Amino acid sequence: MVKNITTVRIRYADTDQMRFVYNGKYLEFFEVGRTELIRELGMSYKQFEESGFLLPVYDAYIRYHSPAFYDEVLEIESILNTKPMAKLKIEYNIRVGERLIASGYTQHAFVSTKTGRPVRSPELFNKLFDEHFKE
Repeated sequence: MVKNITTVRIRYADTDQMRFVYNGKYLEFFEVGRTELIRELGMSYKQFEESGFLLPVYDAYIRYHSPAFYDEVLEIESILNTKPMAKLKIEYNIRVGERLIASGYTQHAFVSTKTGRPVRSPELFNKLFDEHFKE
């Protein structure tokens, strides 16, 4: 397992008329967590793309447990449980303190920037994953 925890303070622009964080924002929070998880592996998203690969989302799921509000600090836990082969699945838990706000996952395909076609997990990503994987 590879895990990262990062934080985001909720801005006023993140909330809706009901004063909750707007439901569509959670995919953005997942992206923040995913970006930091990949950075923790030793490569930025930008470097990954420059090496010839993209990671488009092809599936996403969000379960809302409790509302979050303006100025609260979200703790975004991003987890990569299994070694990627042809796809990458990242799971997320978003909390404010001990309160679970949302959970879910995103699934990504590895895509070549040269061909625009799906490929197996690139060797450079496998190497980074193997160096950081913890049981």
